Amino acid sequence: MSEEFSHDFDVVVNQAKALGKPVRVIVAGAEVENILQGVFDAQTDGFVEPILVGNYKKIKAMLENLGLADRNYDLQPVSNDVNVVQYAIDMILAGSADVLMRGNTQTRDFLMPVLNKSNHLVEEGIMTHVVMVKIPNYDKILSISDVTILVEPSIQQRKAVVANMVKALKVFGVEHPNIALLSLVEKPSFHMRDTVEAQTIVRDHEDEPIADCNLVGPIPYDLIVSKEAARLKNYDCPYCGEFDGIVVPDLMSGNLLIKALQMNARANSCGIIVGAKIPIAITSRSDSKEQAYLSLAACACLAQQKKL
Repeated sequence: MSEEFSHDFDVVVNQAKALGKPVRVIVAGAEVENILQGVFDAQTDGFVEPILVGNYKKIKAMLENLGLADRNYDLQPVSNDVNVVQYAIDMILAGSADVLMRGNTQTRDFLMPVLNKSNHLVEEGIMTHVVMVKIPNYDKILSISDVTILVEPSIQQRKAVVANMVKALKVFGVEHPNIALLSLVEKPSFHMRDTVEAQTIVRDHEDEPIADCNLVGPIPYDLIVSKEAARLKNYDCPYCGEFDGIVVPDLMSGNLLIKALQMNARANSCGIIVGAKIPIAITSRSDSKEQAYLSLAACACLAQQKKL
């Protein structure tokens, strides 16, 4: 862990380190170098016990190459015809693990067992993928959702995303967050359905709060992150430049936003699935070991909250 990265997410990292008892993290398809490094860094810091599921020879060879072969871990070898994600979920449901982590699996292949009704993992509402991002020159960590699961969320689903985002932000010590409903423009237009829906969601929230948060929308990205942009556009909102979360109108918008921030703005980030009965860490296979580490730190804290 670099000092810069740790400082950005120090609240959740310190909370994970202070838990006292490590969580058992099961990696579904553990043949991924960056994931393994993040998992064992978390083990070094005392909040993770690794359980590795996948191809025995590939995992052992990778651990040797990374200098991790002498570390303590539980290796669960499975044949190629076994669904590693379902295998990992079965272990959690049997009480043999606490946290599920995506490894060397396609997004669809990982999510299908997670969302399968027969596994009974969905809490009330829906599951959403919440990514926490630290953008250079923005003082706060931003949560962005949903970027993986909901392709074109309905009004009710977007309301559920807001509720899940508030839950995720509490893991990071944020109470009563400022949440933005991202759109292209700040004024509702019947030509843009998501702007009208955002207005409806905000009005419904004013009548009956969705969650303990301030909710604004529709609102474009520049007004979300910049007080100066709000001044220049004469946009009167006290939360501009101080938003904690962005709810995107569709999967494409969210995924592109996250990848652009990560790849071009060098934003630090971590990802968790909220709304499941178990903590789930989900990062891209191209993400850094630090991102894997931070996702586990967040899941360790989430696991502790679920026990309370």
